[in-house]
Amino acid sequence: MSSTHLFILEGPAVFVCAQAGCRVCLEALMHRHEGLVHAVLRQQARGGVPYDDLLQEGRIALWQAILHFDSHRGVAFSTYAWVAIQRRIWRAVAQANWPQGSLPLLEPPDPLEAAAAAWWMAQVRPTLAEALACLPKQLREVIVAAYGLDEDPPRSLAAIGRRLGVSRERVRQWRNEALLLLRLPTFSAGLRCLCDQDSRAAYARTQALNRAWLRQRRGRRQR
Repeated sequence: MSSTHLFILEGPAVFVCAQAGCRVCLEALMHRHEGLVHAVLRQQARGGVPYDDLLQEGRIALWQAILHFDSHRGVAFSTYAWVAIQRRIWRAVAQANWPQGSLPLLEPPDPLEAAAAAWWMAQVRPTLAEALACLPKQLREVIVAAYGLDEDPPRSLAAIGRRLGVSRERVRQWRNEALLLLRLPTFSAGLRCLCDQDSRAAYARTQALNRAWLRQRRGRRQR
């Protein structure tokens, strides 16, 4: 099949095409979402297993996720694939660190728990997007890049600074300013309800964080 059809297929259509046996679409999706595998590996303990071995396990999980993804369930592919990659890597590490013929005492994440987590993320993402949309464009770009909210791996402050043409310290200031705003009730009410953090005590903790950061910022300016 000609690769020109990739310019036409977007969104769910490219997954359908890959699942129908199109090697071009499958390879394109594998390349597009490769960063998810590396992101999981950075956050998960490797238990002495070589990085390249777990990278291969993660790629297999990504390939399987592409073939089984159903966009009609309302869950983002990155969320679905993250759970699949995490579980396969967990299994590989567990098997490598237990004697042959033995089974680890711990079990991998329960499928129902994984499904519940995926559903929860499906609710969180649009609510988070609404909060981010209220931020100034520059602050929003920094938060999205710093926390990997665009489905790319999180970028360092230095890398963001190079892209925006400013210093790492300036990016750090923008990130903290964005977090300060996102802690305000006007921005965070929806997320707080989803995360069960809408109590008076939770608001008091975030207000304390904001006051501490503002004091720190004033101290830097005075010096």
